[in-house]
Amino acid sequence: MSAVVRVGTCSWADELLTRYWYPPSERSAEGRLRYYAERYDTVEANSTYYRLPAVEMVARWAERTPPGFVMHVKAFALMTRHPVKPEALPTDLRAELPVDDRGRVDRMPRPLRGEVFRVFGEALEPLRAAGKLGGILLQFPPYFVFRERSLEYLEWAKEALRGDEMLVEFRHASWLDEDNRTETLRFLEERGMTYVCVDAPRTGARNVLPTVIAATTPTAYVRFHGRNAKTWNVRGGSAAERFDYLYPREELEEWAEPLRELAGAAENAYAMFNTNNRSTAPSPLGDEQVVVQGPANAETLRAVLADAGVPVTQPAVAPSGA
Repeated sequence: MSAVVRVGTCSWADELLTRYWYPPSERSAEGRLRYYAERYDTVEANSTYYRLPAVEMVARWAERTPPGFVMHVKAFALMTRHPVKPEALPTDLRAELPVDDRGRVDRMPRPLRGEVFRVFGEALEPLRAAGKLGGILLQFPPYFVFRERSLEYLEWAKEALRGDEMLVEFRHASWLDEDNRTETLRFLEERGMTYVCVDAPRTGARNVLPTVIAATTPTAYVRFHGRNAKTWNVRGGSAAERFDYLYPREELEEWAEPLRELAGAAENAYAMFNTNNRSTAPSPLGDEQVVVQGPANAETLRAVLADAGVPVTQPAVAPSGA
């Protein structure tokens, strides 16, 4: 096995992308995705974390992207044990789901959670039918720690996905500490669950996963969250603030050999940037320009890999504003 690394971002519709990266003529929902897909051949859909997708919307995603494009889809919050407000759910499910004292749907009977998985999976059929569906990203919260109940839930979730690829990202260090690392990776590998490597601030905090280079299926998957330790645990901060990071080239050069190793043993390899704020950088004219961190970081990594001789996909159209 040997894969070409596909580089992309963890959203194509963030506000800052719309304001600073897309040209004014391409700021409609249709224009943004078509423009993105000319420059990158993979992306994550993250709106599905906040609300269950509608099949009509997913059909538009499939129609607006070219053959060979791969879209990974972030699991709806309830699928990864995050609480949600009832209004995030379809009307026919709301009446059946218990609400806690904060007005959120959190703990719920397993059959009803299974129904959420079913509705989510059925809505993705247009991408699946078009051969464009990548993995389902299950990003678990920091309170989802290594223990028997969590392992059991992973097994149940894998079955509930009904054959779709399961990408697993942990947010608690217990999964990869010295006591549990071998068992975690073995567990995922034996059950065909794809381990998600992360690049994140090196704070040593328990809610930051250490960077462990590994793959548990023929898919190698790396998510880049930036290394902004100052904003990682700020309470009430936005995602743009938490993942506010423009990687220096030398930090991404650290990934050339790990990605070469991962891709060399994989059928599919992805490097996805979850950095979603803006920065200023020198322009070709010598002044400063606003750059959106996701595409800027993605382009730097693509250049780093190409310079190192690591096979990496190139855009059909040269990126602009990166």
